[in-house]
Amino acid sequence: MRSSLRRSPGVLALTAVTTALGLLTACGEGVSEDDPFGQARQALLNGVGSTAARAALAKRWAPIHYQDVDVTGSHSLSGKSDFITRVDFDGDWSGTNNWDNTGSRALTAHAYQSVVETGSHWYLLYTFFHPRDWSDSIFDTEHENDGEGVLLVVQRDGSEYGALVGAVTVAHKDFFSFTPAGSPLGSGSESLDGTLSLASFEGQPHPITAQEAKGHGLKAWPYFDIVGDGVKYYPSLSLAEQPSSATDADVRYKLLDVYSPTEGLWPRRDLTTLFVSDGTFRGDTGGGCGLAAGNCGTNSANAPWGWDDQNDGPILRGEIAKDPAKLAAYYFSPSSQFSTTYTFNPFKGIGADPNQP
Repeated sequence: MRSSLRRSPGVLALTAVTTALGLLTACGEGVSEDDPFGQARQALLNGVGSTAARAALAKRWAPIHYQDVDVTGSHSLSGKSDFITRVDFDGDWSGTNNWDNTGSRALTAHAYQSVVETGSHWYLLYTFFHPRDWSDSIFDTEHENDGEGVLLVVQRDGSEYGALVGAVTVAHKDFFSFTPAGSPLGSGSESLDGTLSLASFEGQPHPITAQEAKGHGLKAWPYFDIVGDGVKYYPSLSLAEQPSSATDADVRYKLLDVYSPTEGLWPRRDLTTLFVSDGTFRGDTGGGCGLAAGNCGTNSANAPWGWDDQNDGPILRGEIAKDPAKLAAYYFSPSSQFSTTYTFNPFKGIGADPNQP
């Protein structure tokens, strides 16, 4: 069930807007329930090498996230199979029992965040995990574990949190690019797929993303949307709530640092109980996966450094995480805006120890 800690009326003011770029430059206004005295904001002044600085930046731009929910069929678990959660929701770091444990464990809402920095931009990657990629049809395949997400491109314009100028989302084997109204970016070698909409949360504009039910492909809202049942998630640094129903419209998801030695995925990249190969989660056919014989795939889901668009030319598997500046310069124009020299990139071993407080 949901946390007993509730927000006071008026904390959440949600108004969908397509915001001009001038309004996307974060000036530090607004009060967050996670950081009422602005201590996390001050950490960012010293760069993104500390966990506090990255948490502040990631929370500032974290998506308002719409999750479509399907309650039909036994594998939906009355909608629970579409709830986002953490990889170790069941208390262990095994990838082969997550399908099995979905029905019996709480699916408190979490998302993983990673921050990479160049002189010109911050790259914020958010990963949403589901224990099941499922179906209610005997003609469709299913698989254990599912990870999809969004890369946000934030221009370092001299303001405290920068300016959000673009996004690339992951939907299965394809990436989709979006820009907010007023962005200086246009189509690059890949055509833009639409406009990134925003809404006000805790007094600041946040991008709106949405995931499909069942397969959980992710796009900017409204290119995917809630159809019937669905959950609306809002970011937090402290609260992780489980939806009270398949139509809960106010659920907090907790951001986890992907570099964290205690909660993150990157330090566990060589853990053989969790990963079968570089960036690919280990998953099997146990627990009833597959409505018909042969309809459950194995080792079918990826962490961010395993994400790959099937036809985006020179952008290699995992570069959306490891080399996001290269990806941004390919997907958007003008490419000259993007420095490709990293000052902080733990995926490449560049910069300070990511686990400094």
